[in-house]
Amino acid sequence: MTRSLASQRLAVSAAHVAAALDVHAPQLSDGFAAALGEAADVVGRRLRGALVRERLIPVAPGGQVHGFGRVEYPHAGAADPVELLPAHLPGSAELAAELRNAVVNLAVAMSRPRPPAEDGPDAQAVAGERLAVAGHNLHPCGRTRLGWDTGDVLAHDLEAGHTRLGFVAVRDDAHLGDDVGAVLREQYPQLSAPPPGYRLQPVHTWQRDGVLRTRYRQLIADGVVRLLDDELDAVPTAALRTLLLPAGADGRRRYVKVSLDIQVTSTRRSISVASTRNGPAVSALLHRMLAEDPGADRLLLLAETAGAAVPVGSGRDLSAIVRDGLTGRLQPGERAVPGGALPFVAAELVAGFAAATRRADDAGAAAAFLRAYARLVVPPLLRLTLRGVALEAHLQNCVPTFVRGVPHRLAVRDFAGLRLHPGRLEAAGHRVALWPGSVVATGDPDVLRAKIGYTLFQAHLGELVIRLGQSHALAEDRAWRIVRSVLDEVYERTGRDDHAAFTAAAVPHKALVRMRLAGAGDEYLPVHNPLHASA
Repeated sequence: MTRSLASQRLAVSAAHVAAALDVHAPQLSDGFAAALGEAADVVGRRLRGALVRERLIPVAPGGQVHGFGRVEYPHAGAADPVELLPAHLPGSAELAAELRNAVVNLAVAMSRPRPPAEDGPDAQAVAGERLAVAGHNLHPCGRTRLGWDTGDVLAHDLEAGHTRLGFVAVRDDAHLGDDVGAVLREQYPQLSAPPPGYRLQPVHTWQRDGVLRTRYRQLIADGVVRLLDDELDAVPTAALRTLLLPAGADGRRRYVKVSLDIQVTSTRRSISVASTRNGPAVSALLHRMLAEDPGADRLLLLAETAGAAVPVGSGRDLSAIVRDGLTGRLQPGERAVPGGALPFVAAELVAGFAAATRRADDAGAAAAFLRAYARLVVPPLLRLTLRGVALEAHLQNCVPTFVRGVPHRLAVRDFAGLRLHPGRLEAAGHRVALWPGSVVATGDPDVLRAKIGYTLFQAHLGELVIRLGQSHALAEDRAWRIVRSVLDEVYERTGRDDHAAFTAAAVPHKALVRMRLAGAGDEYLPVHNPLHASA
């Protein structure tokens, strides 16, 4: 594909969005036009760095090399990110459409004002997520919204600040799992009771109107599924399909994760039957395991307390999971910061930490902060891995808390992407009944380690190390020596194989672009490990 043709196609995509904004949100039109170039550069820089890291294009001069093979370029080097894709790559046409979609939706997001933040830790956490306007910190398609038009983005995306949770009645013989509707009716008594022989099931209003009314016409006609008028106000989180609900009858806020059949990053965000059944079981397992680990008292689980699916059609379009929130669980002065926002408030947190611990010099305060943060997140997560649970601890799934900038606790959410090793679990005295064929179970310790290694060290701590280098001149080799020292402390008495794997010269990196081009599951490539030489 020639450069001129690629740029022309981005211009066409942008023109369609601009026309929709002129109709639905004319106040955003000028801002969208002004943001388009910057949005293309953001997506292009992430793509360029990923292509180099995954060895799909040669290393070009001008990039800054970081740990785990990460390369950051000051400019994308192309007006349209698609121009960076080698034309011969299978799957490049599909990826091109996703990249352009990411560009225009990022420009829309950049042009929108942030909704006012509500009170309470859950609402404050969602407000913090809006700081990460580009979405996922490594994926070039963090703003892809394939399946939504511009009107849908305006109505339901993170910057909208509000959306609606709808409900359907599902005949008992078509419903599988917990009675999620009954759980919600206890907290929101204004919801109608389902007809006899049916169960209430929550559904995103876009999914109800955009998927069910068309794809499930026959099931609706046959009375298997009944569309209801009941709705609840909700706040979209960065995950989009996970919605923050108002305070319930008990005064607490909770989340509902519902199917949303659009593509964000690499995945269509519907929910498998297995996720709805495994979530509560894994949450109970984790609570049992943490109760046995006195060092895990600073790990706070946002448990998945109920889940249900409707195994008709695709089996994924009507799934729902209820998740605990933070409301009522934090101590006075404890501030929850969603991981996605951590890079944007790191300098502020270090300043608070320096004042609280009376440290003066920037690099010294940043180093001490990083050590305190690593001691918060690394030991409990690696101890869980030793016993058979590798949580997906990237920034988007973690909500660290701070008291005056001092790392205090780590809340972890969303257990659909973790990995469980049955042999290690059994050796630790635990078992869990998973849905048959669940992909979260693995007998391979390398798969287990790759999950926590990539998400915790590369995607999570790797981002924080880069930001502290930018804000406080903390040298990366010094930063990784700090992390390595904490890692060594975990394995002083046990876990020799895990220690060797995490400190090897090369470690597996999740190849996000290669995965997208192949359209398959997880794919990893070896990259240089800064923890190898940091002892």
